[in-house]
Amino acid sequence: MVTSRPRIGVLAVQGDVREHAAALHRLGATVELVRRPTELATVDGLVLPGGESSTIDKLTRAFGLQQPIRDAIASGMPVYGTCAGMILLADRISDGIAGQQTFGGLDVTVRRNAFGSQVDSFETDLAVPALGAPPVHAVFIRAPLVEQAGDDVEVLARLDDGRIVAVRQGSLLATAFHPEVGAELRFHALLVAQAAAWREATVPG
Repeated sequence: MVTSRPRIGVLAVQGDVREHAAALHRLGATVELVRRPTELATVDGLVLPGGESSTIDKLTRAFGLQQPIRDAIASGMPVYGTCAGMILLADRISDGIAGQQTFGGLDVTVRRNAFGSQVDSFETDLAVPALGAPPVHAVFIRAPLVEQAGDDVEVLARLDDGRIVAVRQGSLLATAFHPEVGAELRFHALLVAQAAAWREATVPG
């Protein structure tokens, strides 16, 4: 039986990598900063951090990471994307820049910068029934929005006006906001638990 802690990768080509690594360390996970396919191959789960989605897209292609990440998603590896990470997991972007690509896997259509520029960033408390009480304090920074979700996508959270800001589909989890910038660890805990279960199911011994 596998008993070691799950190793969680944080895609470390651009974005708020340090904040995610700190959140995962607080949960007792082993953290690997992923910049190369060889590093990706060592992890049981992956975080796609906030940042600039088009830049992360270009850098992962330049570093030879795009297809390995797509393969990892297809294999069932648990992946959690925040903000830009949500965009990268989406199958469709309604307002992507020319040539922008995603890893895909989530049957959603996402709009980039749906709330405006940096000065339009905001914070709010969200009910997330899957996490129970208390509500999630959500920080939105140049955040995307889920405009359409497929039948197999579980909507985890909406704003008061009904717009979708957190979703889950199988082993994939995505939020438009940034739990990692505060004390909220429950989304990361979901990833760690899924990664531990995936490791147990896939690693012999």
